[in-house]
Amino acid sequence: MPPSNVEGFEPIQGNPMTDEEVDAFLREHGVGVLALTDGERAYGVPISFGYDGDNLYFVFLRGETSRKEEFAEKTAGATLTVFDVAGRYEWQSVIVSGTIRPVEDDEWDAVVSAMEANAWFPSLFSESEPMRGIGGWTLDIAEATGLRNRP
Repeated sequence: MPPSNVEGFEPIQGNPMTDEEVDAFLREHGVGVLALTDGERAYGVPISFGYDGDNLYFVFLRGETSRKEEFAEKTAGATLTVFDVAGRYEWQSVIVSGTIRPVEDDEWDAVVSAMEANAWFPSLFSESEPMRGIGGWTLDIAEATGLRNRP
């Protein structure tokens, strides 16, 4: 990012969001890009999520192979980026980082509740790839920051 004193960048620079604004933004948006790694390669996945105020939850559909699960199992620190762009000078974004792990059996009620609250689900799934079920994952939030530029 250019220094804030560089003339001409003021209209596009964002302002920090408060913790309350970050929380509200995550509750209002149910889609983002989850960044994972296998230690060598990065993998960014557009994904729907649920948020309960403490954790982010994801459900991975399992096919014969699951690249998301393969990468998630090897990722020590994951990042979720959620954004909303209304125009060149009107945007918001939140970046959440933390550890990702499979949910425990006793966490499924929290997963279902959070996903129902604000996740977005595609209406079509591939019929050409047989599904093995679903896997629940959670991002234990270590840090969540946001920027916005709204006139």
